[in-house]
Amino acid sequence: MELSDAALLVTAGLAAGTVNAVAGGGSLITFPALIAAGLPPVPANVSNSVAVFPGYVASVAGSRTDLPRGRAPWALLPTTVVGTIVGCLLLLGTPARAFELVVPFLVLGATAVLAFQDPLRRLVGHPAELGPRRRTVTVQAMVAVGAVYGGYFGAALGVMLVAGLALVLDATLARVSAVKNLLSATVGLTTLVVFALFGPVNWAAVAVVAPATLVGGYVGARLVRRLPPVVLKTLIVAFGTAIGLYLLWRAMR
Repeated sequence: MELSDAALLVTAGLAAGTVNAVAGGGSLITFPALIAAGLPPVPANVSNSVAVFPGYVASVAGSRTDLPRGRAPWALLPTTVVGTIVGCLLLLGTPARAFELVVPFLVLGATAVLAFQDPLRRLVGHPAELGPRRRTVTVQAMVAVGAVYGGYFGAALGVMLVAGLALVLDATLARVSAVKNLLSATVGLTTLVVFALFGPVNWAAVAVVAPATLVGGYVGARLVRRLPPVVLKTLIVAFGTAIGLYLLWRAMR
């Protein structure tokens, strides 16, 4: 690996870790950087999924005080693991083209859900008004869809999780973001195991990117705690819109 490539990957890792902790979408920084460093698309995607995992762990550490108390967040982890495995298997065993065409609309749709969260809540009901069983099933379904997406591609996973969870959880956006970090870390660990065993991982690239995402993830998680809810929501919507439009442009080329 050339020194210039290593510098590019370190810079991308720092930026991606920070963006993932704040809003999600950091993979759209590291993935093109890995391509620019000479990796083919599939190894770049697989290596990227492995490399961003430390950043997710750092985000959990930085936002741990905002996690809701009790067992509720941890009850989502089995669904997250199963959904991620399904997504990984889809990536390794099916053509990517059809999913590439769907992904931009998923991201833009999730962003719209977050942007119009209050009107949608008036239509579907506020989380506090939902029965316990209906709320549990809805949250688990949201997490399952997000985990499948995260195992397959992962870019903008944070945007999708925040949008879905904010619609069905009666919690502040900072707490929702903390749950998002926990679920993203679980997706990251699962993809790491699956791709390390069965995927074409470029471990040299991972060794450069991963430590940088670790630093960026912790910094980003601490930043989230200091942002007013309106500012945080605006940032996530802006990131999600930009990411969705970029993915749509790339898919239509």
